[in-house]
Amino acid sequence: MQGQTEQKLGTYSLTMIVIGLVIGLGIFRAASVSAGVAIHPYVFFGAWIFGGIVALCGALTYAEIGSRFPVTGGYYKIFSVAYHPSIAFSINGIILVSNAASLGGVALIGSDYLSEVLFSAPPSEFFKSMMAISSILAFYGINMVGLRLSSKTLNVLMFVKIGIIIIIILALFFPGIHVPSSQESQSLMNLGWKEIVISFGATLVAVSFTYGGYQQTINFGDEIHNARKTIPRSIITGILIVIVLYLLVNYSYYKVIGFEELKSAKGIAALVAGKLFGPVGKVLFAFLLFLAVLAYVDVILLSNPRVMYAMSLDGILPEAFARKNGEKQVLTTSLTVFTLICIIVVFFASTFDRILGFVMILDSLGMATSAATIFYLRRTTKDLDHTGIYKMKAFPLMPVLFIIAYTFVGISSFIINPAFGWTAVLVFISLIGLYWIIKRN
Repeated sequence: MQGQTEQKLGTYSLTMIVIGLVIGLGIFRAASVSAGVAIHPYVFFGAWIFGGIVALCGALTYAEIGSRFPVTGGYYKIFSVAYHPSIAFSINGIILVSNAASLGGVALIGSDYLSEVLFSAPPSEFFKSMMAISSILAFYGINMVGLRLSSKTLNVLMFVKIGIIIIIILALFFPGIHVPSSQESQSLMNLGWKEIVISFGATLVAVSFTYGGYQQTINFGDEIHNARKTIPRSIITGILIVIVLYLLVNYSYYKVIGFEELKSAKGIAALVAGKLFGPVGKVLFAFLLFLAVLAYVDVILLSNPRVMYAMSLDGILPEAFARKNGEKQVLTTSLTVFTLICIIVVFFASTFDRILGFVMILDSLGMATSAATIFYLRRTTKDLDHTGIYKMKAFPLMPVLFIIAYTFVGISSFIINPAFGWTAVLVFISLIGLYWIIKRN
């Protein structure tokens, strides 16, 4: 019994998981992608500020969801209690695929960074895939040891990742490396409102990808000590830290690299390090960014098997997916299967831009529909209102703003790449059909 208690997550560890879920390698790449589609710096920074406001609304919404419904695999469970089980199965199926794609894409980006400093000539795509798969397998092994070790490893890697971000922010205090101020080629007032809205929507797609992930925290449920208070405290603290870091990092990119160069720059974090520390700084940052990848790999492997566990308890997946291994309480089958999905995705992962478009269509559907469950939980768990649970202020304004924002992101993603949009629709319909086949058998 004591061994199981020691596996419980506290506020600090869960806050680190929140930050780890949100800060992948997105901030080291999405700034360039979002600048590339922003027609003006005001649109660029406006999208990052608005994205932060939306993320805060989402954090408060999921904090209350997690406080009212603290169960392992909660992100699946809220669908299964608020919607028809077939919808829960379908949405969580595409979310698992989306998360696996995100992990595979991020691992490949990390191998690219590392390859630049380890080899004089670029290695083959197959070799870089093997490097990415090796990092996934390493953290599969760590997660197999137990939640406690995985959480401690994540805490260390999060210090590395936050350290990288702090160094980028420190570049703001060295004006000697800043690009000269220049007048923008055109005033925002001279642009049409339709052009501004389309650009803002495209910018917000990349921004939303970078801010997402914190909702997965509710998957840990009863593996958290005093979950009804720890979940909201960790989510809110974590997302506030992320918002401040993101805004400062993007302003540093803007000052050190310049808006026009940022639009097409590659390895933007390494560029900042190179201006600060010279060639040695670029090499060091490549290694540190690879460690940042490992933190993201760890936290995704921590969270997603809990969804498969919950689906197994509902009889949607075979009983083996709910199997826990001994005192360490490791979800052996779920962790193994999800890891295999990630490895398979690595072989088919394309560019970051393509992965981003597909992932955001899927994620927007999941985020909007999962946040909407707060209305169901408010109605069905009124008996908890005066028991010390977290209850957000300004309800229903915050969840409504969040749902509208992610609906807008989903539509923008669809407009940018209709092929991915229709693929997502077909995947969703196919998963509903698969649900009924499984239930019948």
